[in-house]
Amino acid sequence: MINNIELEIIEIIKKNPEISSNEIFKSISKSISYATVKRMISKLMDDNLVAKKGQGRATKYLISPTYEVLFPIDMVKYFEKEIDERKIKEIFNFQLINETLNGCSIFTAIELEQLNLFQKKFKKNISQLSKIEYQKELERLAIDLSWKSSQIEGNTYSLLETERLLKEKETASGKTKEEAVMLLNHKEAIDFIIKNPDYITPLSVPKIEDIHRLLIKGLDVDKNIRKRRVGISGTNYKPLDNEIQISEALSSMCKLVNSKENIFEKALLLLLLISYIQPFADGNKRTARIVSNAVLMNYSYCPISFRTVDSIEYKKAMLVFYEQNNISSFKEIFIEQFKFAVNTYF
Repeated sequence: MINNIELEIIEIIKKNPEISSNEIFKSISKSISYATVKRMISKLMDDNLVAKKGQGRATKYLISPTYEVLFPIDMVKYFEKEIDERKIKEIFNFQLINETLNGCSIFTAIELEQLNLFQKKFKKNISQLSKIEYQKELERLAIDLSWKSSQIEGNTYSLLETERLLKEKETASGKTKEEAVMLLNHKEAIDFIIKNPDYITPLSVPKIEDIHRLLIKGLDVDKNIRKRRVGISGTNYKPLDNEIQISEALSSMCKLVNSKENIFEKALLLLLLISYIQPFADGNKRTARIVSNAVLMNYSYCPISFRTVDSIEYKKAMLVFYEQNNISSFKEIFIEQFKFAVNTYF
């Protein structure tokens, strides 16, 4: 988290681009040592919030190009304002994919260290499992992911009802046929990526469309890239409404994700950007969750079920990305859910 002095340093740099550390030190209102100021600047650089220009005594500091993407947002304060009161980026930001996210690391060194430790734990755990035990754990995760991914979209099946449906094909009383189909489609899509772990790599638009097609089968949802405008509940953000531009945005996203070396970055970017682009008439976030997991599994990383995520908090974090292009809240969800998956399933 950012403390008050670090916030003050950021504000000083905002008002005085290309400022020296000594000038920052002299501008701070509280009495702290120069060494402490230098240490805090270094931390802000590690967090990708501040950048530097020049070397030695000529070093100057400025706000990082990725500041708006990464700076922590107070979610409670943000949602105190109603939908029409919030100042947002209403239209699709092409620069976000083509420039801003292209040359930056979206995880801090500390965050990557944590994630890599849990990935090592996952590798150690599965090395001690028999093939049958590993398949059982994957099956358990697949059921949980099918349930939670559907619940986020309004499905009312309980986890136990979902397990019975997916294992015994027994529908729950008082539920719609569409709810059962949504869950069964999830399981089919997950089974597909388990059986074909390298299918999604390298990422391409047709492969994303294939996953989407599995997820919306029998649900009266149009296949392929949408040709009409869509609105998103709870926000005034307006996704692209031109089929050619949507295809171009998806292609740019694929190019960006394929260029990233870090697997966690690939997975998180897919969760956010497929949802942001909204390429399909429906099923966008479902597709994002399955494609993201497909990438994790292709590189033998632990898949994520999202089982313990609060659906409202998930949606709020996504709304902040739509409206501010800020990933901080959703990144927290991703990290916590990855840790949960490693500790729970394997």
